[in-house]
Amino acid sequence: MRDEIIRKLERLPGKISFLYENLETGDVISYHEKEPVMAASVIKLFVMAAIFERMEQGLLDPEKIFSIKREDCVPSCGALTYLHDGILVTAMDLVTLMIIFSDNTAANVLIDYLGMEQINGTIKALGFEQTLLQRKMYDVLRSRRGIQNYITAFETGRLFKMMYDGTLISRQASDKMISILKNQQLCSKIPFYLQALPEEPEIAHKTGEDTGITHDAGIIYGKKPFLVCFCGNETDTPAFERVMAEISLDLYCEVNKEASENEGNRNENCKDRNGGGQHSAGDTV
Repeated sequence: MRDEIIRKLERLPGKISFLYENLETGDVISYHEKEPVMAASVIKLFVMAAIFERMEQGLLDPEKIFSIKREDCVPSCGALTYLHDGILVTAMDLVTLMIIFSDNTAANVLIDYLGMEQINGTIKALGFEQTLLQRKMYDVLRSRRGIQNYITAFETGRLFKMMYDGTLISRQASDKMISILKNQQLCSKIPFYLQALPEEPEIAHKTGEDTGITHDAGIIYGKKPFLVCFCGNETDTPAFERVMAEISLDLYCEVNKEASENEGNRNENCKDRNGGGQHSAGDTV
């Protein structure tokens, strides 16, 4: 399966990176995973971590009220831009909207509240050397000047691994972040085929997209949970998103098949997308 995954990724144009890690066995498949890419909305994961750090320190009340003014609102993803001027939301509401609807206005309000320097300080303190926040969401002027936010598949994967292990800020904070991510409403990439399975797995993930950019990263909770991170810049976004969905299903079926066989059970949950038998076989993952 490793070779098949790499072949699929190599056929895609642009800057493609990928990370898979089985969270029980530690098995890894990777492809250009340490190459920095423009982050799009995946950077919001790191903003969330910084917010939870302040909450853990007692410096931010999750119930703190923010009034969202018309001048705060930016276009595209989310809900706040389309609601009435002066709507009141809590800090935790903003985090939830930023993650599950990728709300750009919510992200910008949180970035303004903490400050980029503070957020980048948290990012570095957590051990992420290549992840960088340099502008707010939908800041067209800074973007045109080449000022971008950056992530890697490797560091994004580490962030999810820390959440899974309960070491991102604290066990309580990690569990809360995962619970928010499991409510993700943007599900056309990693979950595309998985959400149609008879026993749909839980998926805690975050997407990102812009012109020529598409990402999705998260944890798929099968019999053996595993993380996947897909990052693409300057690519054919519809083609890459189809590959994300295919690889995610392939990995889920393979990992679940092995777990079922080890338990002496048949895995009836994964069928071929075209209606055939078992979807995938291949190398151990």
